[in-house]
Amino acid sequence: MRSMNLVDSWVQTCSIFKQSSPSKSFIGFITIKPNFIKSKKPISTFRVSAIVTEEEARIEKPTFNFNTYVVEKANFVNKALDDAVSVKNPPMIHEAMRYSLLAGGKRVRPMLCIAACEVVGGHHSAAIPAACAVEMIHTMSLIHDDLPCMDNDDLRRGKPTNHKVFGEDVAVLAGDSLLAFAFEFIATSTTGVAPNRVLAAVGELAKAIGTEGLVAGQVVDLSCTGTNTNVGLDTLEFIHIHKTAALLEASVVLGAILGGGSDEQVEKLRMFARKMGLLFQVVDDILDVTKSSEELGKTAGKDLAVDKTTYPKLLGLEKAMEFAEKLNEEAKEQLAEFDRDKAAPLVALADYIAHRQN
Repeated sequence: MRSMNLVDSWVQTCSIFKQSSPSKSFIGFITIKPNFIKSKKPISTFRVSAIVTEEEARIEKPTFNFNTYVVEKANFVNKALDDAVSVKNPPMIHEAMRYSLLAGGKRVRPMLCIAACEVVGGHHSAAIPAACAVEMIHTMSLIHDDLPCMDNDDLRRGKPTNHKVFGEDVAVLAGDSLLAFAFEFIATSTTGVAPNRVLAAVGELAKAIGTEGLVAGQVVDLSCTGTNTNVGLDTLEFIHIHKTAALLEASVVLGAILGGGSDEQVEKLRMFARKMGLLFQVVDDILDVTKSSEELGKTAGKDLAVDKTTYPKLLGLEKAMEFAEKLNEEAKEQLAEFDRDKAAPLVALADYIAHRQN
């Protein structure tokens, strides 16, 4: 079974969201809690403070190349992950960790971390350890999520899941090891950043994956599958704000903190990421019912098979798609006050998430 490689996936998606399409309005079928800050300002504003000569007018700034950015950052992160988790004694556990960590994936979270660092004026090197840490934790969550006692899945990123290759016992330990090492790596490998900011980043990451974040969402998700039919939009939003959006939010917030962002900038980016994290899950739910296992690189139709509550199930496919588009626009509104060129990667990543095909 073929899994679409990283570059093909990004390039295909870029071609989709670059196409012009009419804007769809949100029809008021859901109330989002918590209340997010909304801005009516355009994504970018310009102030002309000098007379522009004809010669200057002819000089165009180079446009942001999303494909180049994606390949560059993904290669950088992949190498950093490869170097960080090497094979040593005992070899089996490290091979299990590397099997899932280096299996491909879109590297969305590390890219968000790096882009957030850069948008507040930081250098990407300040965010690399944190970017690797969030990917280690994301990989841990996938290994554990695929276990028979959780979602019981056999396919991940186009390959057999970790427990299918190494056994359930080693898979659990591989996830545990990645979780522990993520914190060690960010604490010991981050350089050129004030200690108080590193400490703040560590605290933010820990909160995002505990009982106020990922774990909370996973527990409620497990209780809302199958015979439990009393799952409304509020509960579904709680699940995905915690299970999916929390780590995406942490990725962005870590980058902003380590890049030297002000409190106001960090909170703007937090709201951007929270909306985008919910968007990621809405799109995931849509893809589960519209794509094949080969296209997704994981088992398609699994949510329907176990009677799992999803946005298409509660809203219908068309309204779920409208909701996704609305979340994308509201997320990008949070970037209005940042430098347009520096914010370009975050805008493009939001569009990628909204229009991805796997």
